[in-house]
Amino acid sequence: MAVLGHLDAIVFTGGIGEHASTIRERACEGLEHLGIAIDLSKNEAVQGDLVADIARDGSPVRALVVHTEEGREIAMQTVCTIHQAGK
Repeated sequence: MAVLGHLDAIVFTGGIGEHASTIRERACEGLEHLGIAIDLSKNEAVQGDLVADIARDGSPVRALVVHTEEGREIAMQTVCTIHQAGK
């Protein structure tokens, strides 16, 4: 934000980012001056959506919860590494 001068979104992902509404809430506390304000009911309602916007209506910065497939990505990277090592 210091370099760009603005913030478009804050993204929560991975196990804790996807499943811990309390952590998301605490991470955003006190950041209203940056335009980050979450809607507590939206934050609590996140249930495995591919992408959930938990920002308060009218908030200039989107607060997103994004589902990831970490296990799949780890497996794909492992296969690529094995193939590269075999060359």
